[in-house]
Amino acid sequence: MSRAPLSATELAAMIDHTLLRPEATHDDVATLIAEAQQYGTWSVCVSPVMLPLDLDMGNVHLAVVCGFPSGQHTSTVKATEAREAIAAGADEVDMVINLGLVKEGRWGDVTADIAAVKQAVPDPKILKVIIESAVLTNDEIVRACKAAEGAGADFVKTSTGFHPKGGASVEAVTIMANTVGGRLGIKASGGIRDYQTACAMVDAGATRLGVSSTATILAGAPQA
Repeated sequence: MSRAPLSATELAAMIDHTLLRPEATHDDVATLIAEAQQYGTWSVCVSPVMLPLDLDMGNVHLAVVCGFPSGQHTSTVKATEAREAIAAGADEVDMVINLGLVKEGRWGDVTADIAAVKQAVPDPKILKVIIESAVLTNDEIVRACKAAEGAGADFVKTSTGFHPKGGASVEAVTIMANTVGGRLGIKASGGIRDYQTACAMVDAGATRLGVSSTATILAGAPQA
């Protein structure tokens, strides 16, 4: 039996309302936060250069990216970036893994890279690990998720939304959900631009959605 369609309120509570364009300004971030408060999203997700935010966040959480978007930073740099973000008020950090290490099969180093950032993001702060699933084989998705779990991460996340290979897919989210088995959250991001796609990701196992087309997505929800 299929579940009832998600309402706009239910879906909004799963959304990280995102602004990561390189040309974004502090005024753009202020608008983002006002929109998040209006829509009732879980958080806003911004670049670390935007912190600290001298703005009333209300009930909206603050997520910040780290090692973004390539992941090709040293672990020390990533950890420092995460630590600074937490000190400046971030509730959550979304880090990018080192995809080169993944492709080389250096899983111990992948885990160590994530663990270094997790040390800078102590509980109850949240660490999400972006695996850039569109670049990975199914086996690499599984192993990247296991590395994130082994390093103490709280979420695994599909994509930055910046890679030319693409963003989230139902297949990738399904593999991730089957791998972490509810022990970690799953964030689908990249290319989610309408209500139907958002719901498909949730049906596949996503517990959080990273989107910039929040208004369009929520407008597609059934009207009460």
